[in-house]
Amino acid sequence: MFAAYAARIAPDDPLSGLELGERPEPEARPGWSVVTVKAASLNHHDLWSLRGVGLPAEKLPMILGCDAAGVDEDGNEVVLHSVIGQSGHGVGPKEPRSILTEHYQGSFAQKVAVPTWNLLPKPAELSFEEAACLPTAWLTAYRMLFTNAGVKPGDTVLVQGAGGGVATALIVLGKAAGLRVWTTSRDEAKGARAVELGADAWFPSGARLPERVDAVMETVGAATWSHSIKSLRPGGTLVISGATSGPNPPAAELTRIFFLELKVVGSTMGTKEELGQLLSFCRTTGVRPVIDSVLPLSEAREGFARVEKGDVFGKIVLKP
Repeated sequence: MFAAYAARIAPDDPLSGLELGERPEPEARPGWSVVTVKAASLNHHDLWSLRGVGLPAEKLPMILGCDAAGVDEDGNEVVLHSVIGQSGHGVGPKEPRSILTEHYQGSFAQKVAVPTWNLLPKPAELSFEEAACLPTAWLTAYRMLFTNAGVKPGDTVLVQGAGGGVATALIVLGKAAGLRVWTTSRDEAKGARAVELGADAWFPSGARLPERVDAVMETVGAATWSHSIKSLRPGGTLVISGATSGPNPPAAELTRIFFLELKVVGSTMGTKEELGQLLSFCRTTGVRPVIDSVLPLSEAREGFARVEKGDVFGKIVLKP
């Protein structure tokens, strides 16, 4: 079957390790299902995999992609929950959790195998392309806001870095939940598009805000860390789920953190139950993922290059 896969680990030039070509189809195994992929979406996780983060060389070649929607062996339209081993279903109770493509072949292919427990029904109201955007970036945003941020309708939330998949999800979900959403961007066009999506205001990256916020959603890392900490009200919460600009900020701002009793909360992906709640939220509210573009799987390299450059607004979807 045709697939996009990591053939080599290349920390400094990740796209040089990406190959497009034939790979073996997944084989049926007890407790697992083989899904015919109708749509899959790109994440920064796929670029990190090509750099060798979470993907050791001995696991190569590895089909990339941790998000997908498709059809199972019985003809059911399904969405994949990408966290494997979270419950022990299909892998054994002692296996630590991992994200698809860290130990098991991913979804940038015509077919993918996952534990049957990891499949959820796709709502008929969502297209395959829309549903494929939810299991990583949108689930991450859902958990950040509704499980870890401790915010309530009317609170003000700052989303760092408008444009990325998680950031656009945070803006749309936050606005639908009654939050006042502010965002930052280095790009005026992206800031304006964020306001069109529902953000109440956008500010240049690093700009002083009109007032301090109740929570900051951080996925950028080193480049925005100090601004995030300084933007919080006393007792506010910073939720971090990524560090696309690097994991080591020049200043940790520890004095400000302890003196103002700020909370820093790590957030990774989400549970199967939260993905089910997110699917219901989209179905009942009419909220839909923001899709930058849809590409055939054969043009995956173009999609990877755009994600690497940050030249996206929303999600890039690949169709086998």
